[in-house]
Amino acid sequence: MWVAAFSENASENNDKERNKHNMEKHTDPKINLRSMAECLLSAPPAKADDAFKEFVDVLRLAIAQGLYADAAAALGQAALPTLDYTRLQTLQRCRKQLRSKATGARQSVKLAILGSFTTKQLTDFIDLFLFAAGVEANIFEGEYGVFRQEIFDVQSEMRRFAPQVLFLATTWRDLAHHPNFASDAAEVSRVVEAEYGDWAALWQKAHESLGCQIIQNNFTLPPWRPFANHETRQAGSPTSYIALVNQTFARSAPSFVIIHDVDHLASLAGRWRWDDPRFYHNAKLPCDPECLVDYAHSVASIIAAQLGLAKKCLVLDLDNTLWGGVLGDDGLGGIRLGQGDPAGESFLEFQRYAQSLRRRGVLLAVCSKNQRETAWDAFKNHPEMALRQDDFSCFMANWNDKASNLRAIAQQLNIGLDSLVFIDDNPAERAIVRQLAPEVAVPELPEDVIGYIRTIEQHRYFQVLSVGAEDYQRTAFYQADQGRQHVQSTAVDIETFLRSLEMKARIGPINATTLERSVQLIHRSNQFNLTARRHSVAEVTRLLEDRAWITLTVSLSDRFGDNGLISVVLAHMSGEAFEIDTWLMSCRVLKRGVEQFVLNHLCSRASKCGLKVVRGEYIPTAKNALVRDHYAGLGFNQAGGDNAGHTYWELPMASQRQPLTTFIEETV
Repeated sequence: MWVAAFSENASENNDKERNKHNMEKHTDPKINLRSMAECLLSAPPAKADDAFKEFVDVLRLAIAQGLYADAAAALGQAALPTLDYTRLQTLQRCRKQLRSKATGARQSVKLAILGSFTTKQLTDFIDLFLFAAGVEANIFEGEYGVFRQEIFDVQSEMRRFAPQVLFLATTWRDLAHHPNFASDAAEVSRVVEAEYGDWAALWQKAHESLGCQIIQNNFTLPPWRPFANHETRQAGSPTSYIALVNQTFARSAPSFVIIHDVDHLASLAGRWRWDDPRFYHNAKLPCDPECLVDYAHSVASIIAAQLGLAKKCLVLDLDNTLWGGVLGDDGLGGIRLGQGDPAGESFLEFQRYAQSLRRRGVLLAVCSKNQRETAWDAFKNHPEMALRQDDFSCFMANWNDKASNLRAIAQQLNIGLDSLVFIDDNPAERAIVRQLAPEVAVPELPEDVIGYIRTIEQHRYFQVLSVGAEDYQRTAFYQADQGRQHVQSTAVDIETFLRSLEMKARIGPINATTLERSVQLIHRSNQFNLTARRHSVAEVTRLLEDRAWITLTVSLSDRFGDNGLISVVLAHMSGEAFEIDTWLMSCRVLKRGVEQFVLNHLCSRASKCGLKVVRGEYIPTAKNALVRDHYAGLGFNQAGGDNAGHTYWELPMASQRQPLTTFIEETV
């Protein structure tokens, strides 16, 4: 005991001495933090250790001097999934020093982590990666191996904690059912059904008692194979059985359960390295400690995505990023792209990867110093170009600085700067963008394009919780908006413009078909979001079962095409009032009368229920100033507020009240 205390005191004394030394060395840690974080990202391997130590010294100095917001921003920039275990531990100690400090506007989440192994280090790293993403996590960590007891015990500490998210950190050792090696496919299916049934009962119990979103690991395939090369052909083999369990989880898990693909992480690390038995038997760790970095980042990225923090748009440079060479100098026939040349094939593969993201629903944009016509012509006429003009939602090719162009891209797409990921081969351009547009994610890239895909994948910028039909059409939605913008710019007045759109809307409750898209919109909408409450699938599912709650979705189409599901409202009846908990809308349909259309429907529902007032509230965030006067503009009266800008609004249901004017026709 005294040894540990001595070590802590010695460490504390060393930190004090180091801070004293740093105060003499660094006169302005705020400035040094910005420059040193940049140096840390771009440091060559030979200088990486020195750059990291110097950065940590200045980070600790900034914390000691009370520069908490600057320290938090620098820590978020430095806490990357590319770090090794030891460096991440060092940054986690700095993160602990910032706990409960004023580090700027951050989202919060109550997270419970229950595991069948030692979860301390994994929990610390999840906390750090969430902090780097802008999330202050309040974490309950269960005792070793008692995850089932915590869920079933009505008096458990975890139940009293009442998490918003529950992460079940399990391994293949938690599988309770195992087929005989000689079992045929039918018998193995029965065993899989029994295994899934046990987990489904556990999830259902957690859902009923907590109402939270659940993240559940699947199971890693063991590195050992008793059937050797015949393993995958033998129905009862460990590999075949666990693979079938994982497929059943992915196919059958209810919407309030997110399956975390830990088996994929093991395949990336190498199965013997991941499942090295020394670490489990000696320390009850689930994997090699170095693998905990990627493990924690993967879990944190899912939680951050649930909070609406996943990126939305991949912005690409052109020369030496999407093809080899400089288009303006080498000409269309001189750039390196396509088959027969190793570099050309690598650029082509990267283009195909970007296109696969676009097809899944990620927006693509171009930000390049180039002649627009020349660059545009390359996508139209180069015979081996994988990406084409209709793959892009925004195209900025000019001689402006790239930070300004990135701001213009965000504005044109109606998304935040922090929704952009910028890929540029030029380290100087990357450094400038990081300094002038720090909200944009700018990964440090290897010199060879062959490593670009791995870099983007490793950062998990575009983590996704669900994918629906509208995700596949997202680029088309934004391209159709350009046609609407052209009509608006030539219209005589706003009424003429709105009439010319010939808008039609479908409005109705959230149902099984629209549940996941509605929750996706709840997570992704930032600007037109009155309260920014990030309700999970599990929470919305519980609301659907409560007769006091009203849920609405709005889908909008016009003569340019279908906009898809663009608005969600959650409200509940309280006494004689209709209280709006959540009201959000896609910014693509701003100022088209959707707000008035929705309010008319809400007032009609309230009147039919005999209610006398509709109430709303506005909770300010860093991004929703756009709707600060939303309720005032709709005729509500302010009924209260506080110094932080949180306001309350009321609209009486007078019998003579007339519906607000809108040019939207309701359809079935």
